[in-house]
Amino acid sequence: MMDDETRYEAVSSRDARFDGEFFFAVTTTGIYCRPSCPAVTPKRANVRFFPSAAAAQAGGFRACRRCRPDAVPGSAEWNVRADLVGRAMRFIGDGVVDREGVAGLARRLGYSTRQVQRQLTAELGAGPVALARARRAHTARVLLQTTALPVTELAFAAGFASIRQFNDTMREIYAGTPRELRAAALPGRARTGTRRAADGPAPHGIPLRLAHRGPYAAAEIFDVLAAGAVPGVEETVGPRGRRTYRRTLRLSYGTAIAEVDEATGGAARRRPRAGESGPERAPDGGGWLECRLRLTDPRDLATAVQRLRRLFDLDADPYAVAERLGGDPLLGPLVAACPGLRSPGAADPEELAVRTVLGGPPERAAALVAAHGKPLDAADGGLTHVFPAPGELLSAEVGAPVRALCAALVDGTLDLGAGADRAAAEGVLRALPGVGARAVGHLRMRALGDPDAGPDGAPEAWRPWRAYALHHLWNADRVPPGAFALPALAAR
Repeated sequence: MMDDETRYEAVSSRDARFDGEFFFAVTTTGIYCRPSCPAVTPKRANVRFFPSAAAAQAGGFRACRRCRPDAVPGSAEWNVRADLVGRAMRFIGDGVVDREGVAGLARRLGYSTRQVQRQLTAELGAGPVALARARRAHTARVLLQTTALPVTELAFAAGFASIRQFNDTMREIYAGTPRELRAAALPGRARTGTRRAADGPAPHGIPLRLAHRGPYAAAEIFDVLAAGAVPGVEETVGPRGRRTYRRTLRLSYGTAIAEVDEATGGAARRRPRAGESGPERAPDGGGWLECRLRLTDPRDLATAVQRLRRLFDLDADPYAVAERLGGDPLLGPLVAACPGLRSPGAADPEELAVRTVLGGPPERAAALVAAHGKPLDAADGGLTHVFPAPGELLSAEVGAPVRALCAALVDGTLDLGAGADRAAAEGVLRALPGVGARAVGHLRMRALGDPDAGPDGAPEAWRPWRAYALHHLWNADRVPPGAFALPALAAR
């Protein structure tokens, strides 16, 4: 646990390892920032610390326009934790509060709204409404600066209930009107009110930068995704090192086509050696993956982004993983050889569950897609369909295990959502006919995003990062006995 003096040292050294872990605000300017903000370090007496951007906003501080603290990777802690707060943060990131309200969030968590409010406020300095509001504001800023959607349409797309609420929030958080924020992204047109030449999003979709902290082993995660890609739903195009992963998404309000580039943006990255500290050895803060999203309904933007972040494991803390695993005699050399190796999740956990229980090569799932998936209005490269929802497979000839899985997903017996109770979901999966231990482990790691998923017998010293330990072993072709399968191995 960090105290405020340690946090101030991180701010003084602009240590980007802590971006998203906490935020600091300057009382003399009324602005809050990420720890790595390049601005001049403020005096300690003028600095306040907050556990979340929403807490800083609730304290009356505006987001820094230079470091954009609202765009930092999320805290890796929420992926590790299985308690109420960790699960709530994953649900909020997936848009549950926007779609179902605080009552819906509490119902999913199995607690009263009062308990959820109290625990989130105690730990994060803000309740679910404020946390969801911060998320909506960030979505609105992205839409303002990357599309020409009319402001009224944009406000509701971002999840705001009224134009007045939208305008007040943007002025409070960003110290500017929506028109001014849009103009800031269009130099030379800002003061004239001239719209973009294109009416709406760019032809190739809304451009985004998906931020990550620390080193990122992009080639290895793209290898995994390419090896397991289901034709019609996913494809990877381009040569290794410059590939683009493309896929369709089934979302709450419509569908989408997402594209993510393998080449990472940002400064060159170097993994800090054990024991390194201080500004002269401060690690680089990471970078980003370029992304483009084409949505049939812009209300799905924030949820689509979160699902891609989980797929590419962009909120991971590679420094914490390296610190834990780097000293292990078996894993240490592997971690050093491949810094920033991630544990990919799932863009659609229900889809991954069907594919896993169905079994076989990707072409088997492709046949299922061709027979039961929703066709796109027009094929887009190799993308032709959206993967069928579980309810669409209940009467399909898919075998008893897949039908049992789909029935459990449809009636709510099995929840694989972003904030699902992992232990409860594992119990349901184990009780389903035809779902073996390896499939359950694979789904706990990827569909449920558990960073500590691992086979029985894995050393306790690898906790809470056993999933990353397995990926390092898989990457080195050193598969431990009893480990669940990884698609990339079959492709080598």
